[in-house]
Amino acid sequence: MSISEKVTWMWLRNERTGFRFRRQHPIGPYVLDFYCAEAKLCVEVDGEQHLRTVDRDQNRDEYLSDAGTQTYRFPSLELFEPTDTNILEILNDIQRVCSDRSGRSPFPRD
Repeated sequence: MSISEKVTWMWLRNERTGFRFRRQHPIGPYVLDFYCAEAKLCVEVDGEQHLRTVDRDQNRDEYLSDAGTQTYRFPSLELFEPTDTNILEILNDIQRVCSDRSGRSPFPRD
């Protein structure tokens, strides 16, 4: 995993968002950075190399969409801003999408 993926995994692991994620999860011919099966959500951390692979990424996202999986992408540079605001916004977005797609709140109340 890249440094950006390690940082993201630190925030997604152990159900910190209220949803279980797997890392390096295969679907068809692709290996996803992170995957929440309950929400059918793929989270991709895009490094600078993704600027050169836009068409390939689009084909991949279409394949996943046809399989019922939504892709959430964000640039890896967002993780290295001087404040934690960006990562918290990203995590809140991921949590919201998981909640919308799974039909449940992230942390069910008793």
